[in-house]
Amino acid sequence: MHFHGYELSLVISNEEIQKRVAEIAKNLSEKFKDEVPILIGILNGSFIFMSDLIRALKIDCEMDFIKLSSYTGDQSIGTIRLLKDISADITGRHVVIVEDIIDSGLTIKFIKDRMKEAGPESLTIITLLLKPDVANLDFPIDIVGFEIAPEFVVGYGLDYDQKMRHLSAIYRIEKE
Repeated sequence: MHFHGYELSLVISNEEIQKRVAEIAKNLSEKFKDEVPILIGILNGSFIFMSDLIRALKIDCEMDFIKLSSYTGDQSIGTIRLLKDISADITGRHVVIVEDIIDSGLTIKFIKDRMKEAGPESLTIITLLLKPDVANLDFPIDIVGFEIAPEFVVGYGLDYDQKMRHLSAIYRIEKE
């Protein structure tokens, strides 16, 4: 696919994404059937995934967002900057972190540690995409949508310099 000067190759179709989102929602609905979890989306990338996920749930839930910065263009800068913290009190709550992609693991480790400090009843981590070849994690990810190769991808919330988030599938950028 050619898009504004970029050649894109399909990695995961919208149909595959929607099928997996439905499976994840079913899993969460069963896990929290007698609870009202709070889903915390990591901005900006997770907003489309979280929106589809919440609409597919069969339980009530609350939501909040946290915004961090760790990238410039397609390169990780190796440090995390907190741009927007959650506003909800998560003490004693069932917290579900909703991430778009786990690459190096630096961001999700920062968020996990930050949330744990607040004393939640439980903490569940969900990511749409995981790059297992480069993720440096010392804890498990509870639910992974798809494992992908260590390549830069865009679409379905994932961006390249804030662009291409709106694409309905996930693509690899081949060349400019």
